[in-house]
Amino acid sequence: METTTETCRDLVPKGATQAWATDEGPTGRGLVMKRYPHALFTLIALALVLSGLAPYDRTTWWLEIFPILIGAPILIATYRRFPLTPLLYTMLAVHALILMVGGHYTYARVPLGFWAQDLFGFARNHYDRVGHFAQGFIPAILVREVLIRTSPLRPGRWLFLLVTAVCLAFSACYEFIEWWTALAGGKSADAFLGTQGDVWDTQWDMFLALIGAMTAQLALGNAHDRALRKLPGRPDGLAKQPGT
Repeated sequence: METTTETCRDLVPKGATQAWATDEGPTGRGLVMKRYPHALFTLIALALVLSGLAPYDRTTWWLEIFPILIGAPILIATYRRFPLTPLLYTMLAVHALILMVGGHYTYARVPLGFWAQDLFGFARNHYDRVGHFAQGFIPAILVREVLIRTSPLRPGRWLFLLVTAVCLAFSACYEFIEWWTALAGGKSADAFLGTQGDVWDTQWDMFLALIGAMTAQLALGNAHDRALRKLPGRPDGLAKQPGT
């Protein structure tokens, strides 16, 4: 067991937490971090159940939480062989909560959006704008992590450009889904679309996802690199630099 433990330690740079590489101590940081994704999953599962209690429109609720029903099983299935950073797990949980709130109330009727509308004098409920900003902000870190860990790309201009392009493409594809849903559902899909009479709603959605993707990389890039360095078998090119 000593040899195995030492081997795991060697995969983590000096000074970095060994949360993902060791199980030292029944109450140590390693055990806490190991259980962190499980705690998040429990929280999200509970929130999902609560969001499904008497939603404003049941069909809209299913449409809005559908990405969670796709993503959660993938994260569970890949947890052991491809664990993500705690930062990314946290961001994905926040994104899930945003989707649940929008699904429960519909985006045009979220109370937080009405509060902001009254406070700032907006012409509409802008909670959907928050959702589409998050649609770029959070997937950007997901795409960034997958690319750094599975491709030759390393932090820099090309990674920034490719992550941004992928997020913008994903946002455009989501607009296709909204379009096809509207064609299939007619008036019943209005709550899912949430345009609120804005003829430029589609363009705003994609633009905010673009801004979100760039903001996430600029604001969280360094923190994400540090989180990646704490993973067992960190990606090449992310070795800890002197003074960082």
